[in-house]
Amino acid sequence: MASNEDVFAAAPVKATASYEDLAKIDIRVGLIESVEDMPKSDKLVKLTVNFGDHHRTIVVGMKQERENPAEIVGLQALFVVNLEPRKMMGVLSEGMLFDIGYADKVTPVLALPEKPVPNGTRVG
Repeated sequence: MASNEDVFAAAPVKATASYEDLAKIDIRVGLIESVEDMPKSDKLVKLTVNFGDHHRTIVVGMKQERENPAEIVGLQALFVVNLEPRKMMGVLSEGMLFDIGYADKVTPVLALPEKPVPNGTRVG
């Protein structure tokens, strides 16, 4: 049986970023409390995410990646929380789910903490 490394060619490493560039990105742990279908979209679902001191709506394109997007309810995951809010299919998305694989055309998986941490905990 071939390993993923045998069939996957990693993309080149991006240009060097300074520590200051990285420090601008605010990535936090959030608890996914609900996943709602967006019926007019074949890709998007609406997440309600608990960041401890507040909740946010985050729109994610995962309908085609998971048979049942609601299976992620109750999981903690990583989210970029300081992106400019963006309307998607009429819903204001207040962040971005940090997933693994999408850019490489690999079926995405969630970036999860290895054990529970307080909601809102920062990465870095």
